[in-house]
Amino acid sequence: MTVAVASKAILTDIMPGMMKHEGIWTGLYRHVDSDNQLVDQHKARVECIFPHEGPYAYIQKNLFQWDDGREYRSTLNGVLRDGKLWWDNEYFDGCGWETDFGLILLNLNRKDDPGANFYEIICLGDDGNHRARTWHWFKDGQLFKRTLCDEHRVTD
Repeated sequence: MTVAVASKAILTDIMPGMMKHEGIWTGLYRHVDSDNQLVDQHKARVECIFPHEGPYAYIQKNLFQWDDGREYRSTLNGVLRDGKLWWDNEYFDGCGWETDFGLILLNLNRKDDPGANFYEIICLGDDGNHRARTWHWFKDGQLFKRTLCDEHRVTD
């Protein structure tokens, strides 16, 4: 049985800056190795949804597209617990929270790659329609990759 929770209202109180990310974002993701050499890049469409009620406080729908025609789709559901957003799916688990300055920070452990984890920083531009995301990837404690995401909002 699903319990209806006023998720959006609670999340707005805990992470008011996070609410500014609602909508659809498009951009380019670039993955570089520890020597800053490009190892992959792809286009992205990311939809950030904050349900008013239900079991999830946050739903993210991703569509990644490569120039060679490959595509990857995913839906990531987050729940509120202990003042943070938490994820637990087949690929990763971990949490996200907001700083006093409106930055969103994530600490995620990869389930599909034992010993790997990444830290993400999400920065929203002053116009509210451009954001930058950086992921710092570690494997067994050693940095091995960074992901640089440049996105802009295409709809609210």
